[in-house]
Amino acid sequence: MVEDYPRTIVELEQRFSSEEACRAYLFQLRWPEGFVCPHCDGRTAWWASRGRLVCRQCRYQGSVTAGTIFQDTRKPLVLWFRAIWYVVSQKNGASAVNIQQVLGLGSYLTAWTWLHKLRRAMVRPGRERLHGRVEVDEAYVGGEEKNVDGRHTERKSIVLVAAEEDRTGIGRIRLARIPDCKKRTLHQFIQDAVEKGSTVHTDGYPAYGGLDKLGYRHDATALIRQKDPAAASQLLPRVHRIASLLKRWLLGTHQGAVRPKHLDYYLDEFAFRFNRRTSRSRGKLFYRLLQQAVQVDPAPYQSLVGGSANQQPPSIGVDGVN
Repeated sequence: MVEDYPRTIVELEQRFSSEEACRAYLFQLRWPEGFVCPHCDGRTAWWASRGRLVCRQCRYQGSVTAGTIFQDTRKPLVLWFRAIWYVVSQKNGASAVNIQQVLGLGSYLTAWTWLHKLRRAMVRPGRERLHGRVEVDEAYVGGEEKNVDGRHTERKSIVLVAAEEDRTGIGRIRLARIPDCKKRTLHQFIQDAVEKGSTVHTDGYPAYGGLDKLGYRHDATALIRQKDPAAASQLLPRVHRIASLLKRWLLGTHQGAVRPKHLDYYLDEFAFRFNRRTSRSRGKLFYRLLQQAVQVDPAPYQSLVGGSANQQPPSIGVDGVN
């Protein structure tokens, strides 16, 4: 399929000025090889009123947004498309307040919900694992803790970082919040994030041991100068650079107000942006995010807040805190 996307915001607004144009574009992204009925696998359909698709074989009625993050939306797709363009065009990301102001949304909650839905689309299903030589280490996100040593933490979130070594630079990255630094947890992350046969470069923490039995080459470098605060960053410079950028991004764009239960999706957004940092085309990022948005499952509000139907909405001005 030829990649087809707007190059500028002017082109975006001209091309996607109607719901029909937006639905036709989502149809193309969702079924690049032609329509497939989710009920009977029929291959042909016609457009009915209110944007419905009717399968010619079984008469199943659905929509191009059913089963995607746009399912049950009450807002125009035209507005969604503009929101997506704004999100990908901001180098450091966008907050819910930004989205609300730029699009003129009456509700902060709507903007907050949209952003969290889009973050769930920033991980491409079946994406390739990292490969080659990959640094892996832990980072700790959160406020300061006193009288806490080593890898133990009381309040901070533990984030495992994997970064491909690209000569002296950094290739692709993967991030994940983990509950602990036990061997099983670390090994599971590596198996999910790194292609077997790759070289995994870690420090000398014993829990990383045994990777060779899982099909990896393991390069473990012991940290000898334990009293030197710069030693760890010199040993694994790429993951420490990523950890530093992540913390700066959370503090800058989101004022550090991200609760642990929502952190996973902010990590997805950070990785999405970092792995595409060399792209000069906002249109292509728009295309990629929309392409993934029609492949991921719907994300109802309750699943976003992680609570009951009576869950209070997030506070105004603080992204992802409730």
